[in-house]
Amino acid sequence: MLVGGKNPKKRGETKRDWNSEKEEIYVQTLAETCNYTAAAASAGVSVSSALRRRKTHAKFRASCRDAVAFAYERLELAMLDRGLNGSEKIVIRKDGSEERIREYPNAVALTLLRLHREGATEAMNEPDPGDVEELRERLFNKLERLRKREEARDQQE
Repeated sequence: MLVGGKNPKKRGETKRDWNSEKEEIYVQTLAETCNYTAAAASAGVSVSSALRRRKTHAKFRASCRDAVAFAYERLELAMLDRGLNGSEKIVIRKDGSEERIREYPNAVALTLLRLHREGATEAMNEPDPGDVEELRERLFNKLERLRKREEARDQQE
């Protein structure tokens, strides 16, 4: 590794230096966990070193952004699944017997509904292709009438 200054020197790599393997481990762990601290620990670097690297290396920053987006999508899908299908819970009765029930977390379901309302509303309100075609034709006819009116006005002047 080249170290700058008045007299640049070449030095050997240390454990603290970044390399492609550490980057790959960091990004992969970040995609799996969405946890910057865990990603840094698995790559054998400090959290501050990873933050500094994200600030100074565009390719690494983009990889981290993609990893977080991927992890977030996985988390969102897991929460959707839990909201729709519930999760199994073991209830122990007073007599000591066990019963398995399916629990549906209403708070998660309500949050997901609120987050996805806009997309669902857009999907429900999407115009029928026939309506779009009719609207397009009416707009074209109106523009054609305006064009003819402008031409007539120009000829009168």
